Amino acid sequence: MSASKRVLIAEDSSVIQNLARKILEFQNYDITAVKNGEQVLQILEKEDFSILLLDINMPVMDGMECVRRVRALPEKEKAAVPIVAITGNARNYTEEEFKTAGFNDVLVKPLNFDRLVEVVNQLTDK
Repeated sequence: MSASKRVLIAEDSSVIQNLARKILEFQNYDITAVKNGEQVLQILEKEDFSILLLDINMPVMDGMECVRRVRALPEKEKAAVPIVAITGNARNYTEEEFKTAGFNDVLVKPLNFDRLVEVVNQLTDK
C-alpha cells in the first residue's frame, strides 16, 4: 500500500480545523494544520502535500492571496498541487473568480463532510 496522502489545512477556526482533521484522518490521510496563508507558504518551502484546503477568510494572509502565491511558485510540482477553497461567504466571489485565482474546487461552510471526503478523494485520486 502506498504512503498516505498528505493534506495541509489552513483554517483559523479551531473547531472547523479539528473536525476536518478527524474526518480526513479517519480516511487515512496525514494531516498538517495551520492558521493562515503565510504559514502555508512557509511549510510548503520544506514539505510536499497531496492537496491544500484553504479557508478564504484568515488573518495575516487570506486564501485568495495564498492560492495566487502558491500557483506562482517556481517549483512546478508545488505550484500545481490541488487546492480547495473553504468559505463561509461563497457569495463574496463567483465560481469563476475562485477558478481564476487558482482553486480546483470550493467547499461552503457549514462543511458537508461527505462532500469534503469526496472532493479530497477525487483531487488526490484516492
